[in-house]
Amino acid sequence: MKNKLGLSKEKIIRARKLARSIVEPVEAFIGNHTTVTVERASLRLLGADNVNADGVPVPNIVVDSLKDKISHGISKYYVNALLKTDKNVTELNADIARGFDIAKFELLDNRYIKARATLLVREFRNKVKGNVAHRDKKLAQYKKNIKSPMLYVIVATGNIYEDVKQAQAAALQGADVIAVIRTTAQSLLDYVPYGATTEGFGGTYATQENFKIMRAALDEVVDREKRYIRLVNYCSGLCMPEIAAMGALERLDMMLNDSMYGILFRDINMCRTFVDQRFSRMINAFADIIINTGEDNYLTTSDAIEKAHTVLASQFLNEQFALGAGMPKRLMGLGHAFEMDPTTKNGFLYELSQAQMAREIFPEHPLKYMPPTKFMTGQIFKGLAMNTMFNFVSKATNQGIHLLGMLTEAIHTPHLQDRFLAIDNAKYVMNSVENFADEIEFKKDGIIVKRAKKVVDETVAFLTHVEKQGLFKAISEGMFAEVRRARDGGKGFDGVVAKATDYWNPCEEFLVKELKI
Repeated sequence: MKNKLGLSKEKIIRARKLARSIVEPVEAFIGNHTTVTVERASLRLLGADNVNADGVPVPNIVVDSLKDKISHGISKYYVNALLKTDKNVTELNADIARGFDIAKFELLDNRYIKARATLLVREFRNKVKGNVAHRDKKLAQYKKNIKSPMLYVIVATGNIYEDVKQAQAAALQGADVIAVIRTTAQSLLDYVPYGATTEGFGGTYATQENFKIMRAALDEVVDREKRYIRLVNYCSGLCMPEIAAMGALERLDMMLNDSMYGILFRDINMCRTFVDQRFSRMINAFADIIINTGEDNYLTTSDAIEKAHTVLASQFLNEQFALGAGMPKRLMGLGHAFEMDPTTKNGFLYELSQAQMAREIFPEHPLKYMPPTKFMTGQIFKGLAMNTMFNFVSKATNQGIHLLGMLTEAIHTPHLQDRFLAIDNAKYVMNSVENFADEIEFKKDGIIVKRAKKVVDETVAFLTHVEKQGLFKAISEGMFAEVRRARDGGKGFDGVVAKATDYWNPCEEFLVKELKI
């Protein structure tokens, strides 16, 4: 990546060192703790599934029945029950759903438990490796039709079967990536709903069956379009690791997965979130799933010009948390957004500067660029003009993942024709400026260059301050997105548990070894 902005390599290195220093003590905390959802995700990877008559998932039943054993790792008790009952996972899951309590069994010798767990982990490994191989085969088969940036759209009817129709239509219109938005507030549920769902508000429930249905629907379009269509969902909230596990098993391709989003914007406890995000990212890394981080959300509560440095700082932190989870840079879709007030004089130049700066600092990352939303008013012609400028900046700065803006943003959930117009606009603009990035240079003392250098300087100063405070305290003092959260506050804090000296998790053990963490 050519350095058109003349950014200081030393300052960028300094920012990365500061980010690493900030993240290290948090990772030490993570290493010493587990959570109820890490344990439930591990059970899912081992085969735990199904629900009881009240809709309570088997992984929740198991963890709840063994609350006093969480610090030792719940997986051993599930595997022990398989051995004690001489059942397979399907049979045991059915028994648990009917009320069978596995907590009553005394543990067998560790040798037997570990031997059986190894077989279960191997099944999970083979399933996910097969998913990765299938994706790679299709990407290679149709590589000549891969576009950059990938055009990304959203469906969100609440009914998975209606979502299928809209997703297939969008793919046929030219979308490369389809995201199914979760129903409102699912991130605050401390369990994962079960089965296909047809009712949701503002989105569709994220369930393993819904993942399977949508993946099959998009696969129907792949060979017809001769393009691999990527599927996205939301690996966030109180069930972050479980969603990652489900996505890995059902061949999702991208996951929204931020290290601090749940803390800042959903008031989920920071200790819970930090532990959960690491395990979820380990699963995503093994499944070769691209993550999308949520820096665009900062600009919903902060000014995009005054607080641009907090976006870059968060990108540096998200990068370090992802590296700590064994994730390669090619899977880190760090987020940013076209969100400056459109009345700002030279705002377009500032937006171009911000996007080019991110691209140069993170050259190996498939950056995810988000459209204008904060200042969308419902005036559709103005909205279309703003989205056109956003499309231009994205292509001009070589972004990797491009979430299309909708001219009806702030009015209603997009109709089929709204997506068509968005896709058509992006295709027109990006084709027209295909080689613009190779042609353009910036004035050394111009607005674009000065702006980028100023943001880098402010980011280094900001990270220096965060390092002195520590990340837990920095968040509690509202340094990110101007939102304050207490270390022991928020939802899910009671689900964080310190590991005992004999803690054992066969899935974590496997992932650490596989990812060379």
